[in-house]
Amino acid sequence: MITARCAAILLAAAVVAAAADFDHTYAAYDRVLRSAVVLPRVNYAALTRNRSALDAAVATVNGAATIDERTWSRAERIAFWINAYNLFTLRAIVDHYPIGSHWFTLQPRNSIRQIDGVWTTLKWQAAGRTVTLDDIEHRILRPEFQDPRVHFAINCASISCPPLQAEPYRATALEAQLDAAASRYLASPEGLQTDGNLLRVSSIFKWYGDDFVDRFASDALPGADRVERAIRGVVIQFGPGAAAAVARNPAVRLTFLDYNWSLNDVPPSS
Repeated sequence: MITARCAAILLAAAVVAAAADFDHTYAAYDRVLRSAVVLPRVNYAALTRNRSALDAAVATVNGAATIDERTWSRAERIAFWINAYNLFTLRAIVDHYPIGSHWFTLQPRNSIRQIDGVWTTLKWQAAGRTVTLDDIEHRILRPEFQDPRVHFAINCASISCPPLQAEPYRATALEAQLDAAASRYLASPEGLQTDGNLLRVSSIFKWYGDDFVDRFASDALPGADRVERAIRGVVIQFGPGAAAAVARNPAVRLTFLDYNWSLNDVPPSS
């Protein structure tokens, strides 16, 4: 007879074995990214033609159903959920590519926002959980890990979004990858612009500025609003040198860039 204690030991051993079987290098996803990412864009037509490779990469995330990812290290979990978010976004685009549009819309006609319920209704399977993209971002990544750099890592398939990188996020290099993602975005005109006495930053900071306060507000000018101090702190730490100098100047006014929701597709061949 198997006692309760033996059953618990067997279950724990099974969880460990399953975790060991999971590919934390994300080799299948890596192949997809290297074939489709043309920085700062994505070749969705190529992804659509090679749909089987994308499906195989998605299946590796689905295949983690027997794993309790909560037993993984913090870095392994963050990498997993960033990669899952970006993979599911690619799959959502490919599932609807080329994206149709409503006749009456204020959004670009070739935009992820034309996909009904893309963030709130479409359901995905990851590590035995049924999740939406909003679940991953707002119920897992942001509240559980409280690392604002994830805003530079998850990709919303739009021109103004931090670009999808040509490699997966991996626990072994996560800190460097997140720092690099922040630096790349703030070195781009979509992430940051300086214009005379204006410091113009992505609307991501307008929507999620509070997420940056605890880590970055103390790095910037005293006296300003805490969110503004945090935003300036991010620019000081990750922005190009000239922009960091602008961010330190209290006479410079902080404003937000318009967000371009057009699909981050490669331009059509001329």
